[in-house]
Order: sequence, then C-alpha cells, then structure tokens
Amino acid sequence: QVQLVESGGGLVQPGGSLTLSCAASGIIFSSNTMGWYRQAPGKQRELVATITTGTGTNYADSVKGRFTISRLNAKTVTLQMNSLKPEDTAVYYCNLQFAGARYWGQGTQVTVSS
Repeated sequence: QVQLVESGGGLVQPGGSLTLSCAASGIIFSSNTMGWYRQAPGKQRELVATITTGTGTNYADSVKGRFTISRLNAKTVTLQMNSLKPEDTAVYYCNLQFAGARYWGQGTQVTVSS
C-alpha cells in the first residue's frame, strides 16, 4: 500500500525558515504529482505547491517567491519555506496523485509566531 511520511514541521519566528519533507513508499507510478496543502484552524484546506512529472511546478499566489517545492525523486519532495509569516501557520499535508487516486500524509504542524 502507498504511505506518505512527513517531517520538518515546528515553531519558527516570523521571517524564519523551515523545510518540510515528504517520502512516499509503496508501488507508485513514475509519472505523478506530489505537493503540499495546508489547513489553518477554521479554514478550508488549500493548495500550497505541487510538482508534476514532465510539466513543472505550481504555487499558490500567497507563497510565490518565498516557498520552493523540489522533487528529489519520484517518491520524495521537499518544501523550502523562507520569510515565513504568521498567516503561514497551519497543518501542512503531503499529497500524492497518480492513476486517478490521491493519497495524503498525516500532516505536520507549522507555527509562525513571535
């Protein structure tokens, strides 16, 4: 079965940086989309960034220029977050899509506060 393991969340001051990592295991097609979504208390889950095999990356307007998604291989992605703001505070979820199915990690808490 497919599993996603996330790491890297934590507490950081405004202007600081964090790097999130997600590693997928199981039988996964080499052509896929991996990405990050986030959900703040009382709000809907929203897209942060995605990276798709053979096409490229996509970022939410709110994080463009500050966050960078990178694919280490077909099963591993990172999210480098710089210049963090309090409004970035949320649970961040790793996502994997292939063959018409979507998989989610358990989420990791990112808190930006002075």
